[in-house]
Amino acid sequence: MPFSRDLSKPQPLEFHAEMLLGLQRPHNGSLQRRHTMKEAKDMKNRLGIFRRRNESPGANPSGKLDKVLKSLKPAPEEALKWGDSLEKLLLHKYGLAAFRAFLRTEFSEENLEFWLACEEFKKIKSQSKMVSKAKKIFAEYIAIQSCKEVNLDSYTREHTKENLQSITRSCFDLAQKRIYGLMEKDSYPRFLRSDLYLDIINQKKASSPL
Repeated sequence: MPFSRDLSKPQPLEFHAEMLLGLQRPHNGSLQRRHTMKEAKDMKNRLGIFRRRNESPGANPSGKLDKVLKSLKPAPEEALKWGDSLEKLLLHKYGLAAFRAFLRTEFSEENLEFWLACEEFKKIKSQSKMVSKAKKIFAEYIAIQSCKEVNLDSYTREHTKENLQSITRSCFDLAQKRIYGLMEKDSYPRFLRSDLYLDIINQKKASSPL
């Protein structure tokens, strides 16, 4: 079953660590799940070390941990800028992780994964690696009935398929533009109304005095 979580409730430390690292929960495979949870727990342990180093005798451990978690989130003023455009949201590391967590609850994370894969593809310099990566992206996201098939019209799908005959850095540009537009008009506005985003921009109001 795809991963889902009630993001309106306070999340455990492993979840914040996962968001910070940009980790992706796999849909299946016990070995992958153990690997993902291990990385999240490693982050928890590192935060625990930070907490112990900064604690003085008699200090409140939970209070120190709250300060560490709070430091992982952007200031509300900074998060408010994500509302200016989807581009600003995706350029911010925590904003990108928060948007991915939101898409996961809507079972549409593949749209963002495809967009990110295209961004990474355009950075490849080796032609042989570019060919290999292009075929992988097409097989995973664009081919009909692929495991993470994104919602593309038939023209865009065929156009992208034809581009694979002579692979360049721009061969996924049209498909990437279509998916970006879909997120911009559909998922992004809902993200801005979500409890996850509202919790971030209203965190000062909800926080208790130090």
